[in-house]
Amino acid sequence: MNIPETYDYLVRARRNLWTALERVPDEVLSRKLLDGDRFHCIKDLVFHIVATEDFWIREEILREQPVRQTISALKDTKGGPIFSGSPLEMLLDYWRLVEQSTLAYLPTLDDGELKRVVTVHDRPGQRFTVDGLLWNVMFHEMRHTSQMTVLLRTQGIKPPALDLYYYLPIAAVSA
Repeated sequence: MNIPETYDYLVRARRNLWTALERVPDEVLSRKLLDGDRFHCIKDLVFHIVATEDFWIREEILREQPVRQTISALKDTKGGPIFSGSPLEMLLDYWRLVEQSTLAYLPTLDDGELKRVVTVHDRPGQRFTVDGLLWNVMFHEMRHTSQMTVLLRTQGIKPPALDLYYYLPIAAVSA
């Protein structure tokens, strides 16, 4: 698989995740299930996933204003365990906008762009290829959406099936 194909899988899996999250009672999505410094609830994880994509692609790779800055309720946030009171729909709307931005960027990928080196603006000395950063964004989402499905299970809620297997095309059998 390549980056656009893998991102297409994430887009399709997101639709199932979003649909599932919209059916979960807000009290469950807001419930403190984690004791970490930055994530306490499923909504914190939702914000973290999308903000990470927004950061790496918009801020670092494209050197553009993050989508977050266009949403008044999110403009000044840095993240953290603060989203339990936020409406899920606002967080999903943010995710949709970031996804649109990423989908607009992906067709520009060519060998030169993938090999381009990005110096991380707030981490002196850290330099990565665009290719590596895009894979990081996608694997990051996969890990945290898996975490969310486990958290849903701990609350007695059946999560959506997000494994790649469910999104692969069925191979034709040749005789």
